[in-house]
Amino acid sequence: MMRAALALPLLALASPLAAQEHDHAGMDHSAHAPAPLQDEHGPVPADHGEMDHGETDHSTMHHGPHNHGDMDHSTMDHGEMDHGEMDHSAMGHDMPAPAANAEPPARALQGPDHAADAIWGAAAMEPARRQLARGHGDMQTGMIMVERLETRLDDAGDAFLWDVQGFWGGDIDRFVLKSEGEGELPIGHVEDAEVQALWSHAIGPYFDLQAGARLDVEPETRSHLVLGLQGLAPYMWHVDAAAFLSDRGDLTARIEAEYDQKITQRLILQPRVELALSAQDIPERETGSGLTKVEAGLRLRYEILREVAPYIGVGWEQKLGETRRIARGNGEDPSRFVLLLGMRSWF
Repeated sequence: MMRAALALPLLALASPLAAQEHDHAGMDHSAHAPAPLQDEHGPVPADHGEMDHGETDHSTMHHGPHNHGDMDHSTMDHGEMDHGEMDHSAMGHDMPAPAANAEPPARALQGPDHAADAIWGAAAMEPARRQLARGHGDMQTGMIMVERLETRLDDAGDAFLWDVQGFWGGDIDRFVLKSEGEGELPIGHVEDAEVQALWSHAIGPYFDLQAGARLDVEPETRSHLVLGLQGLAPYMWHVDAAAFLSDRGDLTARIEAEYDQKITQRLILQPRVELALSAQDIPERETGSGLTKVEAGLRLRYEILREVAPYIGVGWEQKLGETRRIARGNGEDPSRFVLLLGMRSWF
């Protein structure tokens, strides 16, 4: 009886499984089989070995997007490609590379200076050439540079000094105006003051030849002819040298040199030296012949803006030779140190 009771549930479970298996056996699986591949010429045979590729017109075949990632490139025979038969001369590889210091071929220097004249005519091209030159270096520009505007603090008496110059013109020729002088503080008596009006002509990439006139306003009115050089010397020294011939026949000269040493992009240390010379004694200027004076200074400036740079520094002045003897005879100290406070600016 116990065995019969256990067999009844098993028979009940086996009956649905047998019926499900019977149903699957009677299903038409052909309805769920994937449809044969077709293209615009009809069904594609499943066995690609039976396909006759020789009769296929590939020019009319529509190649849709291909997944090249599924292609087996390992079966491709790249060894049949004969790279030796390719004509590389058409690609220009057979042309020898010119040497770095080779002279240009003769044909490069032949032909007219202005080839466009042969097409458009010289009269039509001349205005265009003038405009081209103006846009590539012949434009007119100007600037005013306040090189030194400073106060000099000294035990013997405080003083002020200015050194300004400006220009207007092009890269080759320009008009230059310079002025410098000094006086006592509080601002009152001006001891020296001069103005120079110069024509400046570039004689090379780094130097300009300058010629013109200088007018002394103090200590007395006196005019001079000026001939000088201004530019950039080796090791980046800015040099301004000039000779002066006065209306009284006095010949003097002055040489200034300065160098900008960048500590940072805005903090700049500038050493500066100035020499004064005279070809003869000038009693009314208390000047003797020879090397009359040397000035040296060291200025540390900070560019708050590129156009505005306050500075602090020290200066030393020494009178030499006969000028030194004249200064001592007048009760003056021919040598002195000063503290400098000033501003450098341009616009």
